[in-house]
Amino acid sequence: MTEKTALTPKTHTAPPAKFSHGVRKGNILQVAGQVGFLPAEEGRPPTPAGPTLREQTLQTLANVQAILEEGGASWEDVMMIRVYLTDVDHFAEMNAIYNEYFENRVEVPAARTTVYVGLPAGLLVEIDALAVLG
Repeated sequence: MTEKTALTPKTHTAPPAKFSHGVRKGNILQVAGQVGFLPAEEGRPPTPAGPTLREQTLQTLANVQAILEEGGASWEDVMMIRVYLTDVDHFAEMNAIYNEYFENRVEVPAARTTVYVGLPAGLLVEIDALAVLG
């Protein structure tokens, strides 16, 4: 039986509840929903990358990537990405940012975007990912 390993990169604060930022078991790595908080600094509360969807989305993708790397994975290993937006009017902008971010990748993951209203005030996007290694 393969051991399950919780992942929390140095760039992330400890989760605010009893969950992990990511979990790897065997060749499966699940990244929990990430938001656009800047890298953690001791003594500073989690801070959004900025007020715009672009700033938060790019930081959110960087946060997902940090967990992938912590678990020995990369974007090439990602099979599925789920994007949660807080505003239906952000779909077009999100798609443009997403397309730009992944434009140089030949094999892109499956993706799903939905509108979700449960994020803390000021946060516009949440992204999770499922990776299968080697």
